[in-house]
Amino acid sequence: MPKSTIEYLTDREGNPRAVVIPIELWQQLLPQGGDSTEELAENLEGYCLNNAMNEAQATPLLNREEALQFLAQEDGD
Repeated sequence: MPKSTIEYLTDREGNPRAVVIPIELWQQLLPQGGDSTEELAENLEGYCLNNAMNEAQATPLLNREEALQFLAQEDGD
């Protein structure tokens, strides 16, 4: 699926009021004939998990030494 821009509508003070998503994404999340909020929630969860998995595959793996250094930095913060 091509990357689509999700837009946020704000009020005059800049507070978010609504989200606009491309119709292609909406149709993926809630296929035609689907009107269940449960179905929408399941499809949204699947979409987010798929994106996380794709991002994880593109992330380089750390070796043991690098991972320990990373964890040590996390403990120090």
